[in-house]
Amino acid sequence: MTNKKEFIVFGSPLIEQEEINEVVSCLKSGWLGTGPKVTEFENNFLDYKKGNYVAALNSCTAALHLSLKTLDLKPGDEVITTAMTFCATVNAIIHSGATPVLADVEFDSMNINPTEIKNKITSNTKAILIVHFAGRPCNMDAIMDIAKEYNLKVIEDCAHAIETTYKNKNAGTFGDFGCFSFYVTKNITTGEGGMVIAREKKDIDRIKILGLHGMSKDAWKRFGDEGYKHYYVVEAGFKYNMMDIQAAIGIHQLKRIDSNWQKRQEIWQQYKEAFRNLPIILPADPETNTKHAYHLFTILIDEQRAGISRDDFLKKINLDGIGVGVHYLSIPEHPFYQKTYKWLPENYPNSYKIGRQTVSLPLSPKLTQEQINRVIVSVCNIFSRK
Repeated sequence: MTNKKEFIVFGSPLIEQEEINEVVSCLKSGWLGTGPKVTEFENNFLDYKKGNYVAALNSCTAALHLSLKTLDLKPGDEVITTAMTFCATVNAIIHSGATPVLADVEFDSMNINPTEIKNKITSNTKAILIVHFAGRPCNMDAIMDIAKEYNLKVIEDCAHAIETTYKNKNAGTFGDFGCFSFYVTKNITTGEGGMVIAREKKDIDRIKILGLHGMSKDAWKRFGDEGYKHYYVVEAGFKYNMMDIQAAIGIHQLKRIDSNWQKRQEIWQQYKEAFRNLPIILPADPETNTKHAYHLFTILIDEQRAGISRDDFLKKINLDGIGVGVHYLSIPEHPFYQKTYKWLPENYPNSYKIGRQTVSLPLSPKLTQEQINRVIVSVCNIFSRK
């Protein structure tokens, strides 16, 4: 027999009895697909974000894709985005028919650098797709000024930034579209799921049509108790709708968003204090007049300074029974993009450096104090025994 400690799963969600009861109620109702619980979740999320119009979808990737589709981009059109993001951000641009153009990030914030955006604008540029990385808002004043100057659309990837604000305004409500993720590791989860907020009603109406095969508005009601409703296909759409089973979870996740954010903040602060003397780079403090979502706690490990490589650190902390993440290798490091777009990692030096050094530590309201202490002890011990 061994006393091996339970593995701490990275990003494990906090699911409570309210979600379970709501899902059971949904199952008993017989309505599992897109229906009244999706509408309730949409309305509650819109109230929380104080946006204009909203549509629930099956992922943030779908939200990004359909937001871009509403722009009717043509081959040769360009969309500028960050070199430090998950592949879904870039893939959505590709699937919209446009060409992705990468801009480097600021090293401290890990967010897209507005100066780099401006340097990448050409006559073919149609939009900017920014990412609020790890829950920290981008410099939206500078970005929106650029968009206005060059008449560009702005899409906010808020996969990390549900609670994020910039100068008292909610992330996802600055640009033409704000796209959110409810993946299992996110601050609100529906297992899989996403949401898009749009400034214009015509855009959200089209997104709802595109998200359900291109069928005419409210086609999901065709099996309701008001009698069968015929539908018409008005565009070649996609299968991107959210299910009531997913929304049933999200309704109660959203109700606890403030208390869960408070727990994330407390863990973040414990990490900052515990690691302040280690030979690593810690996340910068939140900027004045902003709210950080505390989605990721990323540390940067410079082998020369720390005496251990990032990948050796990953191996050691996993052996201690602690799950971590890498957010992310820079986009130009991936073979597909190198082959297709001839991108070189060294042309995006901050993204490249972050991608080679970054580790995301467990940060979830589900963590117990004992688990938090285990993470702290493990990290400190690794650097003491390196």
